[in-house]
Amino acid sequence: MSSAPTARLSLAMCHPRYWPLWAGLGLLWLLVQLPYRWQMALGRKLGRLSMLLLKRRVQIARRNLQLAMPELDDAARERLLVANFESVGCAVFETGIAWYWPDQRLRRIMHIQGDEHVREAVAGGEGMLLLSCHFMTLELNARMFGILHPGVGVYRPNDNPVMEYAQVRGRTRSNKCLLDRGDIKGMIKALRKGEALWYAPDHDYGRHASVFVPFFAVEQSATITGTATLARVKNAVVLPCYTLRLPQGGYKLVIGAPLQNFPTGDDIADATRSNQVIEAAVRQAPEQYMWLHRRFKTRPRKGDPSLY
Repeated sequence: MSSAPTARLSLAMCHPRYWPLWAGLGLLWLLVQLPYRWQMALGRKLGRLSMLLLKRRVQIARRNLQLAMPELDDAARERLLVANFESVGCAVFETGIAWYWPDQRLRRIMHIQGDEHVREAVAGGEGMLLLSCHFMTLELNARMFGILHPGVGVYRPNDNPVMEYAQVRGRTRSNKCLLDRGDIKGMIKALRKGEALWYAPDHDYGRHASVFVPFFAVEQSATITGTATLARVKNAVVLPCYTLRLPQGGYKLVIGAPLQNFPTGDDIADATRSNQVIEAAVRQAPEQYMWLHRRFKTRPRKGDPSLY
């Protein structure tokens, strides 16, 4: 993992073209010094405002909810859509909390369920593949797990050097390092060394290394096979891991029991199982999931009409 990115400042980052981004990061730092409940109230208002500004994302999220949850009537889906964008606004503040709050303050609003599974894996010298997903609380998920047990994150590097510096510094505040999502060898090496590796396979990454299996009500959803590939590493366990925002305030870090009989060697069965685990997590708080992504954009056949 010697190629893992590090958070380093450079003179080039002082160029005037980066000043607005520096100002935005500074404003975020200031805002997350406010009382937590104020932040969530502001976040919900920001999320509702974003619906007026991000109309294309509203359309995508609405369509995703139609495809994924046809059992809901239109009124129920619209309520869920609004709640989802309120969660988008809260996620802005939660990113700042994850990147800037000290451990002591964060511990006061975090609750952990299933930490015994981590202790058992550590005692057995096992690598932990943390099967996660794109909840709006994903930044807090990585930070909170790192407070419990520092691990390794998987991410997409940012082309903007200031944003790259900010996210690497923020995401490694309580964790060891980050790996490019394309660095499969680095991920395997981390698991072999007994590390905890955060991994979210729930987005649509195209046809490469993917199979088409059910996800919610969409019977053929492009799903990468990387979860099973990494789970084949000797002496590694797969632990479902996600963070939920609690109605009364604060967060619950959920760590599930190791998946049994996984992987099976059948890509279809293994990808289906992975999606089932993720779907079960999302159904606990669907308004907190990242429905803004075109999850069902890749069709089984190239000539099939777009679902969007």
